Amino acid sequence: MILTDLSPSIIHDHAPAKKQHWQAKLQLGFSDDQGVTRLTERDHTGPLRVQKPLYPEGQKICHAIIIHPPGGVVGGDELSITAKLGTASHALITTPGAAKWYRSNGYTSQQHIHLLAEAGSKLEWLPQETIFFDDAQVDLHQTIQLAQDACYIGSDILCFGRTASGESYRSGKIKQLTRIERAGKLIWNEQGSIRGGSAAMSSRMGLAGNTVCATVIASPAPLNAAGLQALRDQTHNWLQQAEAGAQCGVSQLKSLLVARYLGNSSETAKQWMTMVWQHLRPALMQENAVIPRIWNT
Repeated sequence: MILTDLSPSIIHDHAPAKKQHWQAKLQLGFSDDQGVTRLTERDHTGPLRVQKPLYPEGQKICHAIIIHPPGGVVGGDELSITAKLGTASHALITTPGAAKWYRSNGYTSQQHIHLLAEAGSKLEWLPQETIFFDDAQVDLHQTIQLAQDACYIGSDILCFGRTASGESYRSGKIKQLTRIERAGKLIWNEQGSIRGGSAAMSSRMGLAGNTVCATVIASPAPLNAAGLQALRDQTHNWLQQAEAGAQCGVSQLKSLLVARYLGNSSETAKQWMTMVWQHLRPALMQENAVIPRIWNT
């Protein structure tokens, strides 16, 4: 039941102005041109941009840096990013710094990512970390569609609260959905939600009291048994020295590999993610893992 109070004290001559929210869209297309991957489509609406394509590894691989000029997402804003890789193209897409999702102010923010990789293409989706401010309310949707022989490596690093500023994630809600299809067949479907300050923040089935989690997914499954064990040993041994109490693991399924980190340091998570990527990229894409310069700025 909704009760409406029509007492004179709250009657106004004019309705309050509707809050304005950003609705930003970016559509990218990459094409192979005789061994050169070119950024052939770059359409945007609102504050999402890609500046000139970069070729730090030579013309075969195009690096694109997605820029969100406002620097943060306010409650109610909506971001939509689509990237399509044409046959035999290779693109690495990243961001210049952390994505910041501010408090909700009563509104839910949304981000929709749609990635498509056609035959023989290689797609690397490697944004830097995402920081959720206290009371952020965010829906994250990601769909990846791969051709039968396309290759994909994707990552995300989620930080709950600005711990460096002494802020924890005590209220709000984060929802996340990730779907990966290969040749029209669903090979990965993961969804979850977590409320700030809820039992899931401290439960062993949730964040276990940690504030940072990270995931790397590679498809198709790139490692033999020896390579898989080497990745497990390398990341586990390194993490034991880098951050006390942090955990990581690697699972390889029939169609993909999934690596996880759980801890309290976004910097450690980035170093761990980079290590995993450096191990996977040569095996899956036959390319050395050249760290994008923007990650070091």
